[in-house]
Amino acid sequence: MSTLYIVATPIGNLSDITLRALEILKMVDAVACEDTRHTLKLLTHYGIRKPLISCHANDELRGARKVIALLDEGKQVAYCSDAGTPGLSDPGAVLVREARASSHTVVPLPGPSAFACLISAAGISGRSFLFDGFLSPRPGRRKARLQELLNREESFVLYESPYRIGKLLADIAALDPHRKVVVGRELTKLHEEILVDSAAALAQRFGPDSQARGEFCIIVEGRALADASDREDD
Repeated sequence: MSTLYIVATPIGNLSDITLRALEILKMVDAVACEDTRHTLKLLTHYGIRKPLISCHANDELRGARKVIALLDEGKQVAYCSDAGTPGLSDPGAVLVREARASSHTVVPLPGPSAFACLISAAGISGRSFLFDGFLSPRPGRRKARLQELLNREESFVLYESPYRIGKLLADIAALDPHRKVVVGRELTKLHEEILVDSAAALAQRFGPDSQARGEFCIIVEGRALADASDREDD
């Protein structure tokens, strides 16, 4: 029986790697990764040289089988997605299932996560947050899901690309222009930006003429908090 280590990696700032993650990456026989180029950059930065196995989202099962073959040989393997914690809007679930099905041990290493990072700096209270990841790029499906989320009491967290951030915020503003939204851009990186405003104001900021770059994490205040805020304003 061998061990598959699920390793959380920095979402931008390479200094955010944990000491335990570095120890494991140095110890294992091979590193499976979502994109070998991203992981190679991280390993090179810390002077670590390991065989890399591609295990990307488009053909995760094929990559998983390569990893299982190594585990069956008694090798120890680490898995890293491009950034953050594997399995959270990133591949990794298929590999974990296959490893367990083959009676190998799966050990998670906690670490960076974009949505946890933004929640800590958002100033939005509440006992629970709903994580919904990337919404559908299709306008109709995206708007329908947003309406469902906006009707829920708890706040929710989304991810979005720079190519669709304007459309996402415009959809939220059309459904509830006064809802409080927190937008995190390029978290942990040099040009990190965290904006807190109404959906309408942020939709205007990231309108059609915006040239926003980087990955986005968004928190939308839950209906319960929004209703409480409205009562305080009355």
